[in-house]
Amino acid sequence: MPYINIKITKENGEPTVEQKAQLIEGVTNLVGEILGRSKERTVVIIDEVDTDNYGVGGTSITKIRKDKS
Repeated sequence: MPYINIKITKENGEPTVEQKAQLIEGVTNLVGEILGRSKERTVVIIDEVDTDNYGVGGTSITKIRKDKS
């Protein structure tokens, strides 16, 4: 059973419910086409990560983006 975990940033109202539904359907179809796996048994999890919860070079992404603007 394929288990796909997608991690995306949660910003400015994104991703929308519709976008997440498209990701789930699209990834499921892609795994079926490329790997020949059953769509009915493919699990897709989307984790939304707030920009305060990760960083690069010791600085949060929220601060990096704030400093650039």
